[in-house]
Amino acid sequence: MQPAIMIGGHEIKAGTRQLIHLSLPEFYTYAPTTMPIHIVHGRNPGPCLLVTSAVHGDEINGVEIIRRLLGHKSLERIKGTLILIPVVNVFGFVAQSRYLPDRRDLNRSFPGSPKGSMAARLANVLMSEIMPHCTHVIDLHTGAIARENLPQIRATLNGNQELIELAKAFNAPVVLASGLREGTFRKAAHDLGVPSLVYEAGEALRFDEVSIRAGVVGILNILSHLGMTRKRARRKEHQPLIAKSSQWVRASQSGVARSLVALGARVSVGDELAFISDPSGGHEEVVKSSVAGIVIGRTRLPLVHEGEAIFHIAKFSQTSEAAESIENFQDAFDPETDTVESEEPPVVS
Repeated sequence: MQPAIMIGGHEIKAGTRQLIHLSLPEFYTYAPTTMPIHIVHGRNPGPCLLVTSAVHGDEINGVEIIRRLLGHKSLERIKGTLILIPVVNVFGFVAQSRYLPDRRDLNRSFPGSPKGSMAARLANVLMSEIMPHCTHVIDLHTGAIARENLPQIRATLNGNQELIELAKAFNAPVVLASGLREGTFRKAAHDLGVPSLVYEAGEALRFDEVSIRAGVVGILNILSHLGMTRKRARRKEHQPLIAKSSQWVRASQSGVARSLVALGARVSVGDELAFISDPSGGHEEVVKSSVAGIVIGRTRLPLVHEGEAIFHIAKFSQTSEAAESIENFQDAFDPETDTVESEEPPVVS
């Protein structure tokens, strides 16, 4: 039997599940604020996986992913420890904002400081109270407001076989090699030697059923991969593919954009992606793809300025194979075509 763990003054004994609340700075109304944390502390020793959501307060798909995960029966006999934080940035979540009240980005404030800004103090709570227990991290994100992402894993691969296997085990359709950026939670975890993945899917302030379903299944895949739960049969409709690189296609002029390609579409060099015209319907330009690949992100807002990033395209060694895999993924997780029964009614957005 593994020993109990202490988090924020709470003792969590082996073989138990607890919901605890870590105290945070108060709102200026003096309303108390806490960070809710679910802990599943297995009877037998094993890895400790941390899953975080809403580090950006308006990125809420992860909140629903964690809610569904908590009800999954495979957690009843877990080895090791699973720590789930549905809302890290409580202040931004309440305000429906990416940022904290001081306009700082929490995901540029790690590892934080106990005497720094509000963002630094919140980051420090996560790093000092939670991270000392963790062996692996999955951080759940979405695109920004009016920007949607195809479900994808981002990680610092660099020949790191453990991370490559972890990223593939999640089984998102796309794995994007992504460098470390100072101040991010992923960079702070890396500095501690803790392997971490970022799951990007959907857009801010919106639930997306495909992204949610894929997120739940992906985390269950990781639990199985780490030996924390029984081996599960992986869905074989698609295989995750690692992108060589990615590139944004930008608006050639300001105006009103009419997109011609959907998320997940395969594009070639010279393909028409959008038309941009002025609001009076006058001068119009065609936005063409400067790269061959798969659309893994795009703006959903038709109003654009010159130079604005409007399509994110990932490049693969075998684009046709990637396109087929993504199409199979979409069929597998779309509630209208998914043949696997789900206890959860699909969210309609």
